[in-house]
Amino acid sequence: MSELKDRLKNDLTTAIKARDKVRTGTLRMVLAAISTEEASGSSQRTLGDDEVTRLLTREAKKRREAAEAFDKGGRPEQADAERAESEVISDYLPRQLGDDELSALVAAAVEESGAQGPRDMGKVMKVLNPRVAGRAEGSRVAAEVKRRLAG
Repeated sequence: MSELKDRLKNDLTTAIKARDKVRTGTLRMVLAAISTEEASGSSQRTLGDDEVTRLLTREAKKRREAAEAFDKGGRPEQADAERAESEVISDYLPRQLGDDELSALVAAAVEESGAQGPRDMGKVMKVLNPRVAGRAEGSRVAAEVKRRLAG
C-alpha cells in the first residue's frame, strides 16, 4: 500500500477522534475515491503514491471549480465549504511550483526538446510533465509553454 494512502487513513482516524467534521468528511471522500479508482477496470489493483497524488490533484481542482461556481451562483456558504475541503486535500499534495520555478523548467524542456514553435508543444509537454507531476496545474503549465513557444 502507498505511504500516502496510509497517511490518509491514519489522519482520518485522528480527525474522527478530534471530531473535526470538515477533515473527517474530506478524508472519507478522498479514500472512497481511491477505493473506486482501485476497483475500476478489469481487475483490482493498488494505487501507488504517484497515482494517489494525481487523484488528489484532480479532487482539489474539482473543489476549486465548485467553489467558483457556488460564488457565481450566490451561494457563499457552499463555496466556503468547498474551499475548506480543497485546503484539506492540498495538505497532502507536493508544494506547488512558483512562477519562476515553472518558467525555468519550461525553458529547460524547450531547449532539451529542440522545440521551434507552437506546433512543437507536444514535444515540450512530453519532456516537462514528469518533472512537474503534481506540482503545478496542467493549465498553468500549458499556458507557460505556449507563452515560451510563441515568443
